[in-house]
Amino acid sequence: MALIITDECINCDVCEPECPNDAISAGEEIYVIDPNLCTECVGHYDEPQCQQVCPVDCIPLDPNRPEDHDQLMQKYNRITAA
Repeated sequence: MALIITDECINCDVCEPECPNDAISAGEEIYVIDPNLCTECVGHYDEPQCQQVCPVDCIPLDPNRPEDHDQLMQKYNRITAA
């Protein structure tokens, strides 16, 4: 699954530089995650780095975008092949 940033986000700026796929960017009010680029850090790290650094724990899995490990790895391969 792609991750999402909830409205509990405090715009602390720590998640954006941690994303190896550049999936996180500043939105109108809070940071947002591009689900087409989010691989939950599969292919880069064992755990999503944004979740590790978030001080308010506002980056859960997006229940509307179910993806298994193989699908996330395929997305990683597609993103990094460019």
